[in-house]
Amino acid sequence: MKNEEEQPSTRMRSRVDDEGKQALTGARTLKSTRELPEAINACRRCSLWKSATQGVPGEGKAPSGLMLVGEAPGDSEDLQGHPFVGPAGAMLDRALEDAGMDRKSLYITNAVKHFKFEPRGKRRLHVKPSAGEIEACKWWLEQEMRLVSPKLVIALGATAARALLGRVVTIAQTRGSALPLSDTTDLWVTIHPSFLLRIPDERRRRAEYQRFVQELTEAHRWVNGN
Repeated sequence: MKNEEEQPSTRMRSRVDDEGKQALTGARTLKSTRELPEAINACRRCSLWKSATQGVPGEGKAPSGLMLVGEAPGDSEDLQGHPFVGPAGAMLDRALEDAGMDRKSLYITNAVKHFKFEPRGKRRLHVKPSAGEIEACKWWLEQEMRLVSPKLVIALGATAARALLGRVVTIAQTRGSALPLSDTTDLWVTIHPSFLLRIPDERRRRAEYQRFVQELTEAHRWVNGN
């Protein structure tokens, strides 16, 4: 009889422990992308929250046929709480407009939701997320994928591609190929728009920009045709 009486109590403690663990990490199943800001700000799955101003969830249309995934928030994104609002975001907005789209027509997010940086005087210099930080944040990327239900995901850069594929890939290896993420979702890999800002040669920068715009244009057509 004693063992039978203890079983419900044990199950109760286990459930409370699980709920406490979820509360600590912010890991909970979401019903809408509107819940993301609060949930991500409660996340403790890695240590990046300690130095970041706030979490930066994805934004845009949900559900959406097209989803763009970058690497992580930068300084501007960390301060404003919105993805792609810095120089790279301005480049992305310009490219989307030249491709016949705007960010309201799709969903934009990052593989990692908190800003990782190295202080340099009064500046905060972006640092690439580690493999562990990418993996820790995969929970949120999977939640966004479920809520957005995209036909096509574009990985902007190698970090985003790694987060989505679960393995290290190079842009040169994967650019221009359609990779299946599920029965209903494909992945394209391309450059991060910040890459365009780092090209010193103007002629090469224009050529790379036009290629990027062409990829976005083709993605727009592909989504509307499938």
